[in-house]
Amino acid sequence: MKTTTLYIVMAALVAFTSCQEKKTGTMETKQVCINDSLAKMIKIDTARESSMKNELKLTGEVSFDENNVVKVFPFASGQVMKVNVSLGDKVSQGQVLAVIRSADVAGNYSDLTSAKADLAISKRQLEQAEYLYKNGISSERDYTEAKENYNKAVAANSKVREQIAINGGGNTNAAGTLIVKAPRSGFIVEQNITSGNFIRPDNSSSMFTISNMRDVWIKANVFESDIAKVKVGYAAKITTLAYPDRVFTGKVNNVGSVLDPDSKVMTVRIALANPEMLLKPEMFTNVVISNSESAKAVAIPAASVMFDSGKNYVVVYHSKCNLQVREVSIIKSVEDTTYISSGLKRGDQIVSKNQLLLYNALVQD
Repeated sequence: MKTTTLYIVMAALVAFTSCQEKKTGTMETKQVCINDSLAKMIKIDTARESSMKNELKLTGEVSFDENNVVKVFPFASGQVMKVNVSLGDKVSQGQVLAVIRSADVAGNYSDLTSAKADLAISKRQLEQAEYLYKNGISSERDYTEAKENYNKAVAANSKVREQIAINGGGNTNAAGTLIVKAPRSGFIVEQNITSGNFIRPDNSSSMFTISNMRDVWIKANVFESDIAKVKVGYAAKITTLAYPDRVFTGKVNNVGSVLDPDSKVMTVRIALANPEMLLKPEMFTNVVISNSESAKAVAIPAASVMFDSGKNYVVVYHSKCNLQVREVSIIKSVEDTTYISSGLKRGDQIVSKNQLLLYNALVQD
């Protein structure tokens, strides 16, 4: 009876010892050796000390680069007779965008006609005054006065021509029609007029906005609790619904100073090159912003960690016949790196590929 009781106590102690071993991080395992075939299938990495990375996931949308656009404003009031382009169209420099009938333009041409007539008259008067002065018939004063009148007529004519040039130059005619042309090549990213619209003299909005779309902005929303995690210069990775397997990279180049009063979010802006013209305005995007902290921790490949029965394990490599299953505590995983708070130290070697084969062999009953 005493022998049986002693056996039960010893069994309990063994069980307790086994439990204690798991708590310290080393699981009781069988001895397994790595043969040459298996050695070719696995990969061994070394735990290193590294600054921890932060990763913040946001949603946003594509917008054109507002610092690299041309806005086409109306230089005269009138009625839009025709619009030849639509939002998103590609246009070439000099292409006709719209036609406007304008009383201002018609008035400019009327003024030009008068200025031409005055110039012609003053020119003839100057020629006559010069002839009379050189032949001693009239005084120098008369000649000087005629010259001043001619110069005034030239200035008035030039002024009217400059007004016409501002209002479209050769893109107008005496009937008061203003032809609006594209000042540069690109894409129509904003359009604020349609056929039949009246443009008032006090209108301050642009008719069209043209962008070359080679550089775009990603505008993402940051909640108040995450504001401290975003700063200018942080790296960003962007994915879209249109190209789910394509990752675009850029940097945060602007952080908003105020929160939206309704949604309570702050807008951050990411500058992104768009040489292939894949990104279009208003596209929905997923944004991942990352940066490094000052704090350091032991880092290992995320693929080397195995999850079993609510715990995380790695296979520690000492030699081909000295392998060990060890429990680790994870701080966080960012991209393909996992940061460890306990269970490993810098310099420990771990199996990071096909380690599940070794794990199953080591812990098999």
